[in-house]
Amino acid sequence: MKPCLNRTIAAAGLAAVLFSGAWLPASAADPEWHTSSSLIGTSKYGEDFKHYDYVNPDAPKGGTLNSTTSGTFDSFNPYIVQGNAAAGFASFGGGLLYDTLMEQATDEGSVSHPLVAEAYKYPEDFSSATYRLDPRARWHDGKPITVDDVIWSFNALKTHSPLYNKYYANVTEAVKTGDREVTFHFDQKGNRELPKIMGDLVVLPKHWWEGTDASGKKRDISRPTQEPPLGSAAYKISSFKPGSEIVWERVPDYWAAQLPVKVGRENFDKRRYTYFLDDNAAWQAFAKGGFQDIRPESSARRWATEYNFPAVKAGDVIKAEFATTSGQPMQAYVMNTRRPQFQDPRVRKAITMAFDFETMNRNIFFDAYKRTDSYFEGGELASSGIPQGKELEILEAYRDKLPPELFTQEFKLPVSDTPQAARENLRTALQLFKEAGWVNRGGKLVSEKTGEQFRIEFLGNDPIDERVATPFIDSLRRLGIDATLRIIDEGQYINRTRSFDFDMLALSSFAQSQSPGNEQRDFFSSKAADTPGSRNFAGIKDPVVDALVERVIFATDRDDLLAATHALDRVLLWNYYMVPQWHLGKVRLGYWNKFGIPEKQPSYVGVDIDSWWIDKDKEAALAAKYKGVN
Repeated sequence: MKPCLNRTIAAAGLAAVLFSGAWLPASAADPEWHTSSSLIGTSKYGEDFKHYDYVNPDAPKGGTLNSTTSGTFDSFNPYIVQGNAAAGFASFGGGLLYDTLMEQATDEGSVSHPLVAEAYKYPEDFSSATYRLDPRARWHDGKPITVDDVIWSFNALKTHSPLYNKYYANVTEAVKTGDREVTFHFDQKGNRELPKIMGDLVVLPKHWWEGTDASGKKRDISRPTQEPPLGSAAYKISSFKPGSEIVWERVPDYWAAQLPVKVGRENFDKRRYTYFLDDNAAWQAFAKGGFQDIRPESSARRWATEYNFPAVKAGDVIKAEFATTSGQPMQAYVMNTRRPQFQDPRVRKAITMAFDFETMNRNIFFDAYKRTDSYFEGGELASSGIPQGKELEILEAYRDKLPPELFTQEFKLPVSDTPQAARENLRTALQLFKEAGWVNRGGKLVSEKTGEQFRIEFLGNDPIDERVATPFIDSLRRLGIDATLRIIDEGQYINRTRSFDFDMLALSSFAQSQSPGNEQRDFFSSKAADTPGSRNFAGIKDPVVDALVERVIFATDRDDLLAATHALDRVLLWNYYMVPQWHLGKVRLGYWNKFGIPEKQPSYVGVDIDSWWIDKDKEAALAAKYKGVN
C-alpha cells in the first residue's frame, strides 16, 4: 500500500460532499437555509456546533511541523494541467492557502460545515443552489471575500481545472443574487448531490489574479507561477527554495480561527516541506530527525522490520495505527485501454489472473493487507453476490451489452493460496490469451496474426513501485509477456499520466466517498477518457458505464444510490479495467515524540494532524538529546 497521509485524508475529504437533511424534500415556496449538511443523515453536532468533539479547544499554538515530500515543484498554481504544484497546495480544495465555501468534516462521512459561506439553500427540484457568504470572511490583505470572487473562481476553475470541470459539469453559471448571495444554476434537475457539493468550491482572490506582479506583468490564472499568491486560509507562504523547500507560516489574524471547524486545529506556527529524491531518502531523513516529524508509513516491510533504530527503542519515536471508517480507495495496477493490447476484456482478465496477491502479501507485506475487490471497498456501497432487486432492475436494461456471467456468478478475484492454485491461474490466463488471439511460441506470448510479442511497460515514480510491481512482472514473464518497469521522476510521471502516456501504472489509487456522485465522471466517463488531466487513467469508454455513472449522480434516494452504485461497481469489475491490489483499513504513523495529541482522533479519517500541537517540553528534551531535532 502506498498512500501518504495527505492522500488518506484527501480521500476522506473528497468523500465528505454536501447534503443537508439527507434525502428530504425542501419547501418549494420558501427554501430553507442550511448550515451543517449531510448526504447520508443530519450531522451529529446539530445547530449548536462549537467545535469537533475530539479536539482540544485550548490547544496551544506555536512550533514547526517538519515534513518531507518527493520530487520537485515549479508552480504555486495547482488548478491547471501545467507545472508541478508545491507541497501545501491542492488540485482539489484549497490546501493550506485558500478556503472553500464550506469545509468537509473530518469525523463524519459526507458532512460539511460553514466556512466562507455561512449557509446555503436549494429549491425542491434541485435546479440551483444559493450560498450566503459569511460577512467576516477576509483575504490575507484584509479585503472582504465577495460574491464576485466566488463567481470569478467558479468560471476560472471550470475553464482551467480538468477536475473541477468534470465535478461541476452540470453547473451552467454562477450569478449574484444578493450582496452576500451567489446562486449556481444547473442544466438538469434532480441531481440531489449538486447543490451541496458546490460547497467544495475553492474561492480565489479575483483582485489579486487580475492584478500585476512586482514587475508590472499581468498575472494569468491559466499559467504556472512562482509568485506566492494571496490567500484566505490559515497559512501563507513564508519562504521557499525553488524545487527543494517551501515553508508556510500561520496567519495570526486568520479570519476563521474561531469557526467551529477551526477551533483547536491548525496549531503549528510553521509547516516546512523539504523535498527529497525519493521515499528511501525521506526515510533516512526521518530516522535521523529534524526533517520529518510525522511519517505516514506506506511500507509493510519497513513497518515490521525497520522501526528499530535507537530513537524508537528509546521511546522518542512512536509507532501508532489509527483505524478508519471512511472506506478504502481502489488501489490498483491500471491498464491503459487506449493501448491496443488492452482493448480485449479477455486479455485484461488474463492479466488479472496472473497476479498472485497471496504470495506477495505473505513474502513482502508480512500478511498485513486484505485484497481489494470493489471500487467502493469497505462499506455498503460495495457490490456482492449476484445482482438482485433494484440493482438487477437497473442492469437488465443493459443485459445484451454485459458479460452473461455478471448476472449468474459472484465476481471473485483469483486466489493463489497454494502453488497448485497459482499454476492453475496461469493456465487459465494462457487460455484466455489464446481465445483473444495470443499464443505461446518458444516461450514468448505472440499475436497469432502478426507474430509480435505481447509487451507491457509498468510506469512508476518511486522505488517502492519496484517492490510492488516486480512479483507481478515475474508472473507475466512466465506467460511469455515482455513485461518491464520504468521508474521516472515525479515531474515526468505527472506529465505522462496527465497525457495518458503509459501502458500500465504500477500503482494508482482512486478515493471514493460514502455518497458517490459527480466525481465518477472524472474517474470513468467516456468524455474524461479523452480529457488530458482527468483521472480516467484506464481510458474507459463504455456507454453502459456512462449511463450508470449518470444513474448514480441522479439517484432519487439513498436506496436508489446504493443500487446504482452496486451496478456501476459490478460492471467495472467484470470489465477488468484494473488489477485490484490491497488495503489496510488503518493509517500507520511513525512520529517523533514532540506533540500534544487529543485523547481520541476522528474515526472517519483515522487521524487529524491539524488537531495536534507542539509540546514545548517534549520538543526541548528531544533537541537536547538529538542534534538538529526541533
